[in-house]
Amino acid sequence: MELVAHSPEETMAIAAAVGELLRPGDLLNLIGELGAGKTLFVKGLAGALGIAEDLVTSPTFSIVNEYEGGGGLLYHFDFYRIEDELELENIGCQDYFYGTGISVVEWGDLFPAQLPEERLDIVLEKTGPRSRRLTFRGVGARGRELAAEIRRRLGVRSGD
Repeated sequence: MELVAHSPEETMAIAAAVGELLRPGDLLNLIGELGAGKTLFVKGLAGALGIAEDLVTSPTFSIVNEYEGGGGLLYHFDFYRIEDELELENIGCQDYFYGTGISVVEWGDLFPAQLPEERLDIVLEKTGPRSRRLTFRGVGARGRELAAEIRRRLGVRSGD
């Protein structure tokens, strides 16, 4: 399923709609080149969870940022600077992924074996200076359920 956001505000609105569907234990894997809008997407998601959007920053150097809001815990990971799977094990990412919060991973495609089998992959692609194409692919039963709920929520026709 694909959606096009014509502005950063639309990207954040799509993310907020996704955020309203998430529950503890869900994982989103954000894929896209530098500047594609991954952290912006997380800001929109955080807003839907009752977390102030301006608190959300890229965890490139900290690897994981933790936020808490009315909608629960949000764990925001960035695998961009991770060198090997042992580093991920030392961080304890599996404890986060299977814990009581919602996890969002930027650059998770660098270490696909570390990601849960139940997740939603979201590819963000630049289509213009302000526009992005977002492609959603559910992996596992929960991932497919989320993709279907997003399709219904955002009014995307089958086959789009």
